[in-house]
Amino acid sequence: MGRRFGWLWAAYSVSALGTWLAFDAFSVIAVIALHAGPAEVALLAAAGPAVGAVAAVPLGPWVEFRRKRPVMTAMDLIRFAALLTVPLAYALGALGLGQLLLVSVVVAAADITFNAASGAFLKSLVPADRLLTANARFESTNWTALVLGPPLGGAAIGLFGPVTTVAANAVSFLLSALGIRAVGAGEPRPAQRDVQRLRAADLLDGWRHILTSRALRPLFFNSLAGNALIMVAAPPLAVLMLGRLGFTPWQYGLAFAVPCLGGLLGARAARPLVARYGQWRVLRAASALRAVWPLGLAFVGPGLPGLLLVMVLEFGVITCSAVYSPVYATRRLEHTPDDRVARTLSAWSVTGKATTAALTALWGLLASLTGPRTAIALAGILLLATPLLLLRGTTTARPSPATVPPSPDGSRPSR
Repeated sequence: MGRRFGWLWAAYSVSALGTWLAFDAFSVIAVIALHAGPAEVALLAAAGPAVGAVAAVPLGPWVEFRRKRPVMTAMDLIRFAALLTVPLAYALGALGLGQLLLVSVVVAAADITFNAASGAFLKSLVPADRLLTANARFESTNWTALVLGPPLGGAAIGLFGPVTTVAANAVSFLLSALGIRAVGAGEPRPAQRDVQRLRAADLLDGWRHILTSRALRPLFFNSLAGNALIMVAAPPLAVLMLGRLGFTPWQYGLAFAVPCLGGLLGARAARPLVARYGQWRVLRAASALRAVWPLGLAFVGPGLPGLLLVMVLEFGVITCSAVYSPVYATRRLEHTPDDRVARTLSAWSVTGKATTAALTALWGLLASLTGPRTAIALAGILLLATPLLLLRGTTTARPSPATVPPSPDGSRPSR
């Protein structure tokens, strides 16, 4: 894949490890250090990403017409600086939910902007026939970090305090910025159309492309609903396991780390499965299979049996998700013209974070009124319906943007 991809992969690896060392760190800090309840934990998990998603809306068009590598470096440095304020405030005895909320807003906006830029940069860096290989490597790395990160993070919290993993995550973004800088120059200059003037229509281009594409529209709604319904159960499950069931932070981290071995299995299986059955069949099967597991989380009990049940259920979800993710990421890039990648990925991320945030807040309220188990069960039941969103998809391949002649205004037509 080349030296430049190697540096990009290294940067991704270090930031992924930092992210998963700090797995659910703000929720853990809120529960253990600030003694927050289910509604406050859900608000923290929801409001920050939601506001961050809104703040990121104009950044998609802005990123589109700029070199992507400097944008990625800047977003890493912003996340480093924002996260570093948390351990500093904790050391001074001034940490509160308000600061955690503000930091989560900044980090969410930077996440969306970074992901939009990195997707476009990857497409320019890697040949089209190697995109699935590259995405599968990122997916394998992500799950490797998940195997190592949460238990190490839980142990670090137990030994050194609740903000330790946030500090480690901040440093990981600094190292990622250095790795991205080492990728070197050579990125093609984007079109400089209206760089200085952001038009209202530019804000909608990403959504317009997604909703008018027969290849992307069903995938968009399926990933949106599936990811949100999986994530909304996390705060009630954290409250249930760390509170009522009495699991320690390291046990909570272990419950989600061991099943991530399934992520390695799924990521390695994605490419041969696509080669044998095709993208669309693999996406539909993986979407259906990942939906059957989370309902069981509503029946988790205390002690070793409860811990083992969480591990088994999460192993099923993670294995299927690890097959789904690199295939859907590759299909999304393949079906997006080069001059719309950043706007499309930004629109996708904004919608996903906003939807997950809104539903997380709603599920937090539901958990407060009915209990964590009821909230987890309802999310699992609704998740069972999400595979139906892929029933009307298309297996038709669209032409590569390189083979589609540009229209007179310089843009390329889309399906």
